[in-house]
Amino acid sequence: MSVLLSLIFLFSFVIGIASTVLWVWMLVDCATKEPSEGNDKLIWVLVIVLAQGIGALIYLIVRRPERIARYGQ
Repeated sequence: MSVLLSLIFLFSFVIGIASTVLWVWMLVDCATKEPSEGNDKLIWVLVIVLAQGIGALIYLIVRRPERIARYGQ
């Protein structure tokens, strides 16, 4: 039983660290590379900050590929 709890704790720890790294990476990526057209940059930063891991994942899946295709960065 204690081994199972240790594995659950380790898995949760790894997922938490990965989520934090993704969140910081997407926040920095958005703040530095998102073009400042209208309020797009501000809105995406707010989505990432307020929705945390889910917001970073949404930005990674939805906006980042579109930005790279359109602006090349």
